[in-house]
Amino acid sequence: MEKPQWRIRSRTMVIDSPFLKLRRDEIELPDGKRIPDYFVRESSGFVIVFALTDDERVVVVYQYRYGIDRITLELPAGAMEDEEHPLLCAKRELIEETGFTSDNWEELLVAPSDPVRSNSVMHAYLVRGVKCTHEQDLDEGEEVEFALMPLEEFKLQLRRGEIGAVPSIAVAYAALERLGRL
Repeated sequence: MEKPQWRIRSRTMVIDSPFLKLRRDEIELPDGKRIPDYFVRESSGFVIVFALTDDERVVVVYQYRYGIDRITLELPAGAMEDEEHPLLCAKRELIEETGFTSDNWEELLVAPSDPVRSNSVMHAYLVRGVKCTHEQDLDEGEEVEFALMPLEEFKLQLRRGEIGAVPSIAVAYAALERLGRL
């Protein structure tokens, strides 16, 4: 398929806060029709980490999610700061949320998270041999509890639908495939 030639007629930043950046574009389609209010959430992207200890325990986080008003079970993750390299962000987020580190990192997956309404890209990493080397160092307003979950228990929870966010689910399956443990 050839990329259609959508023309941007105007672009306005509607919301520009630390928590949400939303712009309104007016688009002209190749046939001349216009879409006056095409909203796009802007983002620097985010990272997700599938971290595994030498004794095959997965580092997971329990975190309150205001949008759905409940605590979810997820993989460690976080937003990239402007111009931050994804691997450096992944290492920073894993340390901040859990205190775990390792020297054994590999890129697992790079994918757009919501290509219809956002420019956000997810960068996922598989990290093996993690060890707790730091204290948790959470951002203001962040409430995260981490746990070590045996790999087989993690797989069971994944199959039961108990992992609470689609990006964590996608990364979990990609990591299990890479590990040969599906």
